[in-house]
Amino acid sequence: MGKISPPSIKYIIKVKFTAEGVVEKPDVIGAIFGQTEGLLGEELELRELQKKGKIGRIEAELRVEDSKTYGDIEVPTSIDKTETTMIAAAVETIDRVGPCDAKFEIQDVEDVRSSKRQYIVDRAKALLGKLSAKLPESKEIEGKIVRGTKTAKVISYGEDKLAAGPDVEKSKEIIVVEGRADVISLLKAGIKNAIAMKGTTLPKTVKELSKSKDITLFVDGDRGGLLIVKGVLDSIDINKIARAPDGKEVEELTEKEIVACLRNAKSVQDFSDANLRKGIRRTVEPVKEEPVNVEDLMKTVNGKKKIVIVLATSRGNRILTRSVTSLTKTLHSLKDSNKKILALIIDGNLTARVLKLAERLGCKQIAAKNFSATSDKVKFLSF
Repeated sequence: MGKISPPSIKYIIKVKFTAEGVVEKPDVIGAIFGQTEGLLGEELELRELQKKGKIGRIEAELRVEDSKTYGDIEVPTSIDKTETTMIAAAVETIDRVGPCDAKFEIQDVEDVRSSKRQYIVDRAKALLGKLSAKLPESKEIEGKIVRGTKTAKVISYGEDKLAAGPDVEKSKEIIVVEGRADVISLLKAGIKNAIAMKGTTLPKTVKELSKSKDITLFVDGDRGGLLIVKGVLDSIDINKIARAPDGKEVEELTEKEIVACLRNAKSVQDFSDANLRKGIRRTVEPVKEEPVNVEDLMKTVNGKKKIVIVLATSRGNRILTRSVTSLTKTLHSLKDSNKKILALIIDGNLTARVLKLAERLGCKQIAAKNFSATSDKVKFLSF
């Protein structure tokens, strides 16, 4: 799920941000992906880089003080320093998180390798004085060779080219994990029938495998892992669910912890009951869908190259006004924040891509000057 192996990390972009309101981690991550989209071209799209394993999991630590949200963000990369600094500069252009104004500031772009080099120098000096120490035992060397051999057996499987262990094809049971790093961790533990989803959306390859094999889903011990469980359950039938200890990721676990988690895997029903008892599911306030006067809103943007988005919230309708050029970026941000749109008014052209994003957000009314695509699920109005 957008992870890169720790040895592959070259740089870490360190960011501080302030939001003028209370926001959550999904809002922040959604803003980073949504508001940097299209700024640097296809080769430096964060979503694509993360799919390719060149951008790691974006970590965010948040705290709320005086109705404002402050946070520290880390973005690990395995790309070169020029591309890394371009992405860092793009992050500083973010000016909103969810419904709130925000400011992002780059604190540092840390070269991970420089700290490793310093460690190597210091460690070499220490070892130089210990040449008389005994050599490693043969079993220790053998263990390192065996672990290296297991790691080398990662294969590319299926039309989605998913990272997998060598036994996925012949095994009657497969273990579905989030990313390539998880597959490597399982291989080190001697488990060769794991396959990575390579993202939060279940790939077609895994759906096909589920028709003929027993599926055990193995996820991280965080909220993201629970969201993946929900998404997978909506797509395929699975037999068991294993979860890393709270706050840990599968790739961080020791071999013993991995084996223990898989031995303690639960049925779907038992897993759901256990997590309900822990109160993991959040209570979400129902939204109030009030009537929308689209014609009046059309008058407010006509000829101004603006868009109006009417959102349903727990406190009633909320209206956002943005420039036409930020339309796609804004919709992506709302999608990542799980918002619902009641109406979309565009002083410009409605494209198929925008229509698809709007439909995912539950939009029922769209007004535009020109239409490149239509749908029977949406009511269309023309300027």
